[in-house]
Amino acid sequence: MIPSDKELIKAHERIKHFIHKTPVLKSESINKIAGCRIYFKCENFQKMGAFKMRGASNALLQLSETERHLGVTTHSSGNFGQAVALSAKLSQTKATIIMPNNAPNVKKEAVKGYGASVIECEPTLEARETTANEFVNKTGASFLHPYNCYDVIAGNSTATIELLEQTKNLDSIIAPVGGGGLISGTALAATYFSKAKVYGAEPEGADDAFRSFKKGEIIPMINPNTIADGLRTSLGDKGFEIIQKHVTDIFTCKEDEIIYAMRLIWERMKIIIEPSCAVPLAILLKNKSKFKKQKVGIIITGGNVDLAKLPF
Repeated sequence: MIPSDKELIKAHERIKHFIHKTPVLKSESINKIAGCRIYFKCENFQKMGAFKMRGASNALLQLSETERHLGVTTHSSGNFGQAVALSAKLSQTKATIIMPNNAPNVKKEAVKGYGASVIECEPTLEARETTANEFVNKTGASFLHPYNCYDVIAGNSTATIELLEQTKNLDSIIAPVGGGGLISGTALAATYFSKAKVYGAEPEGADDAFRSFKKGEIIPMINPNTIADGLRTSLGDKGFEIIQKHVTDIFTCKEDEIIYAMRLIWERMKIIIEPSCAVPLAILLKNKSKFKKQKVGIIITGGNVDLAKLPF
């Protein structure tokens, strides 16, 4: 069942000791360029450096003592794996993370640093799922899906709940779309607790949500090609159902537009963000007339970037 407004509030209460209430930052110079007022919800300052801590902790905290004793696992290119690893550490649970062998080294090392084990696999969804299933069958560990899970979606929604408390009367909220776990939580919170419209942001090289939204059915992502590594994941059916009901539109942008937006935030705001985080700003700058003079919330999803591989 799609989480209710009461379930989102319960999730926020459940995880509050596991997360930071992250700040909302503004930049007058970026506002001038964009032609609107932007409020950046900075989940790059979240524990383990990304919003994923919210969904992971909410899902893990609802497991029984017996389930936690057997451990948890997930498959992740990095951020959700780090979130599960840290949530497991904080709740004294053993975690094993299945990671594609092309995941950024900074994210692999971070997972290990939180005390979790890493099993590498080929960089395909099929390889991730097969490896995870084999591990679950062998150990009895609980599998925490990185995005196609209502407990994760409810946890993710809490970033927008906070944003709406911190910034009144937003007209629009823009969130990036990978597997759909963030934007679906964003859309639920915005629908339940505000009048803000929600928009999705995707790279052209990983535009399965855009194409799925336009066609009205899920079109799987095959061979995504984008620097926004957090958005290479195929859309999940649970998130897609929410997107269809509560997201106003999804936009795409080119790689050079992502790089420009990423550099703009680094230079003007002096904060570290991942390429995936720059996609919403890139979308806004590409569609200035759509958001002209609005109050726009943007979810900055994380800051776990490999500093040796910056695109600028």
